[in-house]
Amino acid sequence: MSLERVTFPSQGLRLVGDLRLPEESPHAGPAGLPGLVLTGPLTGVKDQVVGNYAERLSAEGFATLAFDHRNFGDSEGEPRQHEDSAGKLADLRDAVGYLASRPELDAERIGVVGVCLGGGYAVRAAAFDPRVRAVAGVGGAYNSPQRLRSALGPDGFREQLASAVANLEGERSGGEPAYVPAVSSDGAAAMPGREPFDYYGTERSRSAVWENRLSVGSFWQLMTLDTVSPAELLDRTPLLIVHGTIDTYCTPEGARAVFDRASGPKEIEWLESRNHIDIYDQPELVGPAVARVAAFMAERL
Repeated sequence: MSLERVTFPSQGLRLVGDLRLPEESPHAGPAGLPGLVLTGPLTGVKDQVVGNYAERLSAEGFATLAFDHRNFGDSEGEPRQHEDSAGKLADLRDAVGYLASRPELDAERIGVVGVCLGGGYAVRAAAFDPRVRAVAGVGGAYNSPQRLRSALGPDGFREQLASAVANLEGERSGGEPAYVPAVSSDGAAAMPGREPFDYYGTERSRSAVWENRLSVGSFWQLMTLDTVSPAELLDRTPLLIVHGTIDTYCTPEGARAVFDRASGPKEIEWLESRNHIDIYDQPELVGPAVARVAAFMAERL
């Protein structure tokens, strides 16, 4: 397997990624290799979760591109550590275009694989980009404003939206962005609780370019992101959902909702799990997830 540090543009920003090419592939065709674009968890960078999955999927014979979305890691973009939903979807479109331009790849055989929050982005990207010929979500977070409103109630939802809008407008006014920790073992954080900290706050996620913070303006982006209803627009694009049976951060109910609403060919695989975070790096979950995604992409691309 070869690994090449690459750059490609997206809306005037320079994005940085790792392109992995298998030395040999049972999936290679006359026009070249099938390719997979990977997108991952909130605040994640290319040498964490998506890098782990990219390396394993390349070993299965796929070209893979794991990259830093705008505002994170080695890629350009301001404010730093800011979730930009529309921008991330533009990044994915341009990542697909970059893979399609590579001479080693077959431009007609490109899929998108998303892990955690990336699972939702992958579905939305595939719904609106016909160049994506298959999509898979692993332990996906499938954001839905409608489900959030149901959980908070109309008044609670509007109150949180008002706070999120105020934070977002504060960033846009030109002042210094406000931040919260991405994870914390004992305090408020974007991803609260011990479980996320056990990954991001330890050597499990070691990265020179990951930062333990997220802009408060990101919360409006996350509250208004809809990655469930676009499943109805997948049509002929095949969808695979791989999800843990126990997951309090990215619920099985959310995964089932996306699967049920998907309009095209679809498959779902349940993995026996204890939590969400283990699907990032623990072999007993990552191994079966990669094998299932590889088999799906080999058949569908």
